[in-house]
Amino acid sequence: MQRISPLRTLSNYRLSLLRYDLPAGVSVFLVALPLCLGIALASGAPLFSGLLAGIIGGIVVGFFSGSEVSVSGPAAGLAVIVADSIAKVGSYEAFLAAVVLAGVMQLILGLLRAGRFSSFFPDSVIKGMLSAIGIVIILKQIPHALGRDNDYEGEFEFQQLADGENTISEIYRAIVTASPGALLISGVSLALLIGWDRLAGRSTRSFFKNIPSALLVVVVGVLLNESFPYWMPDWYLGDTAHQHMVQVPQLTRGQSLTSVLDFPNFSVLRDAKIYGVAATIAMVASLETLLNLEASDRLDTARRVSSTNQELKAQGIGNIISGLLGGLPVTSVVVRTSANIYGGSRTRVSAITHGVLLLVAVGLGTALLNRIPLACLAALLIVVGYKLAKPAIFRSIYAEGWSQFVPFIVTVAGIVFTDLLLGVALGAVFGIGFVLYTNTERTFRVVRDNRSVLIMFEKDVSFLNKPQLKEALGNLQPGDQVIVDGSKSPFIDHDIQTMLYDYRETARVQGIGYELRNVAPALRRGSRKPLVA
Repeated sequence: MQRISPLRTLSNYRLSLLRYDLPAGVSVFLVALPLCLGIALASGAPLFSGLLAGIIGGIVVGFFSGSEVSVSGPAAGLAVIVADSIAKVGSYEAFLAAVVLAGVMQLILGLLRAGRFSSFFPDSVIKGMLSAIGIVIILKQIPHALGRDNDYEGEFEFQQLADGENTISEIYRAIVTASPGALLISGVSLALLIGWDRLAGRSTRSFFKNIPSALLVVVVGVLLNESFPYWMPDWYLGDTAHQHMVQVPQLTRGQSLTSVLDFPNFSVLRDAKIYGVAATIAMVASLETLLNLEASDRLDTARRVSSTNQELKAQGIGNIISGLLGGLPVTSVVVRTSANIYGGSRTRVSAITHGVLLLVAVGLGTALLNRIPLACLAALLIVVGYKLAKPAIFRSIYAEGWSQFVPFIVTVAGIVFTDLLLGVALGAVFGIGFVLYTNTERTFRVVRDNRSVLIMFEKDVSFLNKPQLKEALGNLQPGDQVIVDGSKSPFIDHDIQTMLYDYRETARVQGIGYELRNVAPALRRGSRKPLVA
């Protein structure tokens, strides 16, 4: 494989990489288009606000990003927060002022180097997040693949806002009401995606490698649907006015793009609640971004390490511009990033390309794009989801032991049955719990030879080890000759030191010989002279 390094600046870009980045950008564009619209609907915001956030996330954040593969745009995880915030502040224009403030806060976080906190998420939780998102993508796209579109594209919560169903019941409804036309289109699309990618991997011909499989399935999907009226009219899924089609808002004749933009109302800055809304957006968007950056580094075939602080700055700049122009908040998004990496991306040019294509689509391509059936895009997302949640991933994590598998599977279940942030929080709690449990195991060992007892500390000893150490001291018998040796322990907590020193009086009363070695050098140099009882 060609070795890829961070670009630093686009002036270092090699045109030889365009053969990878351009198809990847097309794939991300096709995935992002319905998601931008669906998230705007779920947020209760204008449709153009979702598209605008996608454009800015691609072009602006892509240019300044700290990652070569991350792709930003409106995030499903913020949809509920956005809807609640608009209602709280009273208008969309007031909400935009909060978005601008959130961007300023993110920029400050980047300057303060707050990105380092992403390293505190356990490895098993990050892997669980990726697999869970893959499962959610598959489950959420099955209804669209079957022709049922009651739920918004891009809504990943288990309880659905759009129709009151949940992820499982929505699949049941979709199976009962399945459309033969949608089923045929999604089935053919899946076969093409799998077959074309296999041919591209095995063939030496550039024909299979240079034509994006995502673009191919969209063309086939459109042609199939447009042919149904001639040979199977009942299977026809409709045209630009029907629910099952992509529905990009069309500009009327004489209407410019600037005429549909909304602008922030900064007079609301006198209201204190605007700052609370802005802080919420900044914190949630930053957390999602940092989580996705950790995940994208794992998926990156070139194994590059992203700059989390630079990414926070890029997100801040993106949200400032998005808020000023009327767009939704942007974050780094796992779905787009995964589609980008699996589409063969090598550099950030693919993310920028997807943003440019969204801009062109808004200005020129709505009539054609609105003839794309969601069934073929559902097939594209299902393949991305499967790559994130392959059964082999579950087997490999299970083989690493319970300390890795339990936080992993808790994260998966939490995200699938609640939402992204709550699922990650649950996984992190279990991950930290296992770390604490592991640190309390085998901290010391007790060796007994008749009346001689050695208590040997073998690693750092913290207050979490007090119960086990207290039990070991409680098992000593009158007449025992005990040595407590801390020479192999780099750190002994103050609580442990205090308990060991306090036990000297107990040992004296019970007739136990008791000696401390290398337990508390600082105390030994002080006023406590006798170390032997």
